Amino acid sequence: MSSATETDHVTTSTLPPNAVRVYNTLSKQKEPFEPLTPGKVGIYLCGPTVYKEAHIGHMVGPVIFDAIKRYLVYCGYDVTWVVNITDVDDKLIDEARKRQLTMQQIAEENIADYVGNLQALGVDQIDVMPKATEHIGDIIDFISNLIEKGFAYDADGDVFFDVMRDPDYGKLSNRSADDQQGEGGGAAAKKRSPSDFALWKSAKPNEPSWDSPWGQGRPGWHIECSAMSHKILGETFDIHGGGLDLVFPHHENEVAQSECCHGKPMVKYWMHNGLMRAAAAGKVGGRTEREAQADDADTPAATKETKISRSKGAGGLAELIKRHGGERIRFFLLRTHYRSTIVFNDEGIEEAGTGLETFHRFFERYARVTGQDYYSLPANGRRSDGEFDPQSDALLGKVHAHRESFLAKMDDDFNTGAAVSELFELVRLLNRFMDRQKLEAAEYQDPHAMASLQRGVQTLRELSSILGLFQQAPDKPGGGDALTGKLMELMIALRAEARANKDYATSDRIRDGLRELGITIEDRKDGTGWRLE
Repeated sequence: MSSATETDHVTTSTLPPNAVRVYNTLSKQKEPFEPLTPGKVGIYLCGPTVYKEAHIGHMVGPVIFDAIKRYLVYCGYDVTWVVNITDVDDKLIDEARKRQLTMQQIAEENIADYVGNLQALGVDQIDVMPKATEHIGDIIDFISNLIEKGFAYDADGDVFFDVMRDPDYGKLSNRSADDQQGEGGGAAAKKRSPSDFALWKSAKPNEPSWDSPWGQGRPGWHIECSAMSHKILGETFDIHGGGLDLVFPHHENEVAQSECCHGKPMVKYWMHNGLMRAAAAGKVGGRTEREAQADDADTPAATKETKISRSKGAGGLAELIKRHGGERIRFFLLRTHYRSTIVFNDEGIEEAGTGLETFHRFFERYARVTGQDYYSLPANGRRSDGEFDPQSDALLGKVHAHRESFLAKMDDDFNTGAAVSELFELVRLLNRFMDRQKLEAAEYQDPHAMASLQRGVQTLRELSSILGLFQQAPDKPGGGDALTGKLMELMIALRAEARANKDYATSDRIRDGLRELGITIEDRKDGTGWRLE
């Protein structure tokens, strides 16, 4: 039975249940989450420009918003999540020229890499992944509307947005039009104002281009997202996400284009995730990357070493996943609140792996005690489905409190970092309960204690699934075949024989040698087991 003397600490929150609050970059404060259409949510997240293979910085937004969508669905919302692909851009054209391939070939190669990495990290909630080249007609129509309304102008085949015609320009970033860095070179001479930015770029020799009312050309970067979000989610939608470095100029320009075109707010909630850095300077990818070559000569050596960008060798996310596994990287990204800076280094990834082992060991222990596979347990798909009355059960009272605390933290601006901490507290509680009830050692397992354990594990399964964690058992390279199992049984028997003969040197040599191979020997009350780290 449950112990009446349990004193496990449980944190609480004053947030009312099911009252989701979101930090809005536009208002600079947390606001109650109230979708434009009750019960439905539209989300647009800026995706990558696919000119090189993805690096870990490209996964921050997708992993975060994958968890956010999961939680909103869990809370009962019907969610449509869009992540765009920029497959026409100066960088793509330059890369195609360097590699003597077409822009399309470069794009398709890196889209496949990006999608593969998403799958490895368990990002499977994206509903639509539009490509800019698939929406050229929508982009041209959008630009035409801006010209007709006097917010854009054709200048000898180039089309620019007239920033001075928008009195609200800068409201998202609190920056002025003077801060806008427009096109340089020959395009600069065509502008009415230096702050005007390109909506359509006239074709250059041997570059991809499309027919338009202004001649052959291709779209500017900012207009692509405005056109695609409008096409899929409408003139106004609920959430627009992206990295903090996109607030200006990209998202500021999106706001200007869309609101001038449609005469109404583009987005209700602007959500921006923090950036990834190796240290205090130099985020992974993004704007720092774009500025790297310009300021490299004047950058102190110590600062240069902290920068991670494609120009500094960043990339190879697939290789990182191969070394560490996708779940470990996902766990690493979710341990921090999404608006905080994530410091990337090998130590952090290893620490995330150590944290995951806490759960993996518990799942193995649960299987030994119950004969059930944690990964086969059903997870409650809706918030109301997971509600239960703990009554007078001491363990379930604390499980219930941890569940409420987890949900309150997710309600408070999707605080996955604090929610993960609650998962740790919950698994510690369940481990202590198994210890106190001697569920591994007892020949007779108390039915009430087992029922309480099962209910507690069901809640752990429910909450971890919200974050997209522990969806399937981790791969154990070389550890799943019959021969490996028999060899380990032999090693364990030889070690047991050495210990029985008090030959501790041999026993320790077997244990330490296996550890060097990444295999941990576990001496438990019910016998000796092993696991691959």
